[in-house]
Amino acid sequence: MDNSTHESFSDDVFISTGEAAKMLRVSPKTVARWAKSGRLPHILTLGGHRRFPRSAVAEVARQTTVF
Repeated sequence: MDNSTHESFSDDVFISTGEAAKMLRVSPKTVARWAKSGRLPHILTLGGHRRFPRSAVAEVARQTTVF
């Protein structure tokens, strides 16, 4: 992920893969695949874990909700 994307979420709260999976009602593996494909913006911690901007996850959840 490039630095400009990270800067656009600088005021956001970052959540873990598990938290994102709960918000999206999918498995953590699906969240990881979506991150790898570019569907979900993320940053990597020094330990190599993904963190997701809560607002971006909420937007994807809103777009993928089926009624």
